Amino acid sequence: MSIVAGVDFGTLSVRVTLLDSEKGRLGTAIAEYPLHRKREDPDYATQSHQDQMDALVKATRKAIADAGIDGHQIEAMALDTTGSSVIPVGENLEPLDDYYLWCDHRAKEEARQITELAHQEKLEAIEWCGGVYSHEWGFAKLLHWLRHNPEKRSRFLTALEHCDMVAATLCGITDATRVKRSVCAMGHKWMWNPKWNGLPPQDFLSKLDPLFDGIREKLAGDYETSDKLAGRLSPKWAEALGLRAGIPIPVGAFDAHWDAIGAGCREGDVVNVVGTSTCIIAMQKKANLVPGVCGVVPGSVHPDYTGVEAGLSATGDIFEAIARRAGHKVSELSKGLEAYRAGQTGLLRLSWDNGDRTVLVNSELGGITLGWNLVHTAQDELHAAIEGTAFHTRIILERMAEYGVPVDRVINAGGIPQNNAVLNQIYADVLGKPVLVPAGIPTSLGSGIFALLAAGAFPTIEAAQEKMCLPYKTVEPNPKAHTVYNRLFALYRKVYFALGQRNAEAAALGDVLPELRRIAAEVRREG
Repeated sequence: MSIVAGVDFGTLSVRVTLLDSEKGRLGTAIAEYPLHRKREDPDYATQSHQDQMDALVKATRKAIADAGIDGHQIEAMALDTTGSSVIPVGENLEPLDDYYLWCDHRAKEEARQITELAHQEKLEAIEWCGGVYSHEWGFAKLLHWLRHNPEKRSRFLTALEHCDMVAATLCGITDATRVKRSVCAMGHKWMWNPKWNGLPPQDFLSKLDPLFDGIREKLAGDYETSDKLAGRLSPKWAEALGLRAGIPIPVGAFDAHWDAIGAGCREGDVVNVVGTSTCIIAMQKKANLVPGVCGVVPGSVHPDYTGVEAGLSATGDIFEAIARRAGHKVSELSKGLEAYRAGQTGLLRLSWDNGDRTVLVNSELGGITLGWNLVHTAQDELHAAIEGTAFHTRIILERMAEYGVPVDRVINAGGIPQNNAVLNQIYADVLGKPVLVPAGIPTSLGSGIFALLAAGAFPTIEAAQEKMCLPYKTVEPNPKAHTVYNRLFALYRKVYFALGQRNAEAAALGDVLPELRRIAAEVRREG
């Protein structure tokens, strides 16, 4: 029997789950930390490293107390984080600034320049991230920071992803050259791949901006999958957390990737990690490149497979925004949505409120709702927004399948599906296939599985999943609703590509609004 701690750093809080290799989940505790935004700059989003470490201490101690165990019984700790959340550091890994959080979108110009130069130079790495480098990713954020903080450049030593920074801190590592860097983080967000000897060549980076002279060396180190150790818990942090010094801490990863493991992901599965945004995670033995899909990285989700990542830049955030504008909470506005029928609102909503992550990779887009009349309500828009995120998900899954990524099962994980039966039914109806929903929240279960591996409790990820993962509730598609959604999806797909690309060919859109009205009228007549 082994007891371990699985840690998940989310956008607004950290969750610590204690797992027993025989009994399963012993308890979970959550501690919040602030997200710093600026009304005058909606692209700004940062967080303090110290705030997050303080929250980790609070959540760990509460989880231990609630479980009624001695913290010294815990044999390993593993952690996942948001990403790309980038922190610049100086000597002794002292933070020079807050994290540029994953949802910080200030680096749009830097991302555009990286994409443009990568295609000019025929950089192979750009093809592995869907052909477009995102403003949400590491090099763009680091370049933005260097350009806008000239007074701090002389102290800049390196930049770390959130998961690597927290692991190094817990292990008492102060020498940047000893930090283990996550293949998951660096592969998906920094164009790292063993195929071209790691990061993009220095010549390319320096041509991008002389501020990047020598940056490849500054980002050097051991790049490892999560079956390797980042180090062992230092005495200082063992005392703070109430744990035993010296327990192993494996190399970390991104939250969505380990959420997929915690949701029972295997080859052939696609896991929709639905939260404030959606990460869509799959894995395959063969590395198939997919245009518009933002990451294909060997070893990123599971050390023995190639991880594939796509997603929506906003999901729950859109629902929250609709409710906020209406003066309600999402839970209040959601009451009665189960009575809605497919297509009855006559609205078609595109989920571009925070740009498009996949497949257009276009940060310049904005949310669109078509079909308004004078009696539509905020609840109608909320239902249409859920449908819209399902349509967008179908666009992505069809693109993945077109390029050889197997899509045999769909699993809805993350925080929202466990509390929103309407969303799960709409996704099943739109996709036309069963949707599996874990019977409970799998968040931090994936990190617990990697902690169990580090503790030697299981020989493989699959063996740990078999024992630890939650059972599924299966949501079957409604054939009648699927037929309606096929008609709506044809309209959605047309509008998505016509309005989402600057260079889109001319498209006839005059049938969209009349067809929305026609579908809504038919649904109402049929009762």
